[in-house]
Amino acid sequence: MPRYTLNVNGQSRTVDVSADTPLLWVLRDTLELVGTKYGCGVGLCGSCTIHLNGVPTRSCQALVSTVAGLRITTIEGLSPTGTHPLQKAWIAHDVPQCGYCQAGQIMTAAALLQNNPSPSDDEIDGALAGNLCRCGTYLRIRKAVRDAAAASPGGAP
Repeated sequence: MPRYTLNVNGQSRTVDVSADTPLLWVLRDTLELVGTKYGCGVGLCGSCTIHLNGVPTRSCQALVSTVAGLRITTIEGLSPTGTHPLQKAWIAHDVPQCGYCQAGQIMTAAALLQNNPSPSDDEIDGALAGNLCRCGTYLRIRKAVRDAAAASPGGAP
């Protein structure tokens, strides 16, 4: 079995898995980072979104053999204590319901705010369009992203 050294949440982690193993299963099953969720398995729902070098990526579609050497950030690495402005805004706006999409929504929103600290509603909607929410909390998600932008350094007042 091949060995891969991954940079996950700022730590070097070595895994012994098959080259064609999706990163999602390496994170969840091998590294026990279960914040990244399995949704559809074909990259359509966004629930498994993580960052590869800061870019939101569907971990169910990224093979472990292709991510060695890249910086992998999961929801656990965004803020282990839940103090990231997006995590705080999610709670303040009572966004979570079933939890299916939350990690993917937050990780996609974090990448948006990293690149655009003061997005418009249309930009928020566009960035999150590929993330499905079974509970339909899209308006609360948008409000939470706006509030997180305002609370973040460089964000809107």
